[in-house]
Amino acid sequence: MTPLHRHQIAWLSRAGWQRLLARDWDAEALACLQHWAEQRLPAVVTRQSDPMDGEAIALGLCAPGRWRHRRLALHLARADVLYFDEFPRLGKVVAQLPPSARLQARQLATALQACCAVARVYGSHGWQHLTGMDHLRDGSDLDLWIGVHNAEQADAVAAALDAFAPPSCRLDGELVFHAGGAVAWREWQAWRSGRVQAVLVKRLQGAVMATSMEALEPCEAPA
Repeated sequence: MTPLHRHQIAWLSRAGWQRLLARDWDAEALACLQHWAEQRLPAVVTRQSDPMDGEAIALGLCAPGRWRHRRLALHLARADVLYFDEFPRLGKVVAQLPPSARLQARQLATALQACCAVARVYGSHGWQHLTGMDHLRDGSDLDLWIGVHNAEQADAVAAALDAFAPPSCRLDGELVFHAGGAVAWREWQAWRSGRVQAVLVKRLQGAVMATSMEALEPCEAPA
């Protein structure tokens, strides 16, 4: 069984979509879901309330402007998922960034490669790449998640992210450790520099405040 992790995308079967569409939705949500089903667009893995229930899965989707950027929660049987995949790599979305940010984005991708790390683009830029619809708004952040193996690699990745500073595009995102614990990269820097005493670690089943690396290791980065 494919292990789940945050920001993982899921492609549903036709039968799964039909079961979802048969539920009690308001007209706007139903129109959005019908489009998703017709276009065979993915959903994203969200917080799992019952980690022991291997038969059920919690997913979600972020609607584009046509449906007021609504966030829809979807609950279905895991058997309704055909397969799992990932959001696009940073290099795939450079063309949709503001022109003034594109060169720095390419430089960031190169710097992360030198750290043996890969940036995946989630959030509005990731959804726009997947759907081709109007997910972006004025001032939309560039949201990245980067798998890291240890504190030293996380430090190097955070330094590369910190160097990305075009005026037209704010960078946000997470460092994701092997066991699935994720830390906002700015919070990681603040913690490592001693400016804060604890850091919020997000996991598939929730979040905890951590004061040591024990909450993040041992680890196994998502593919």
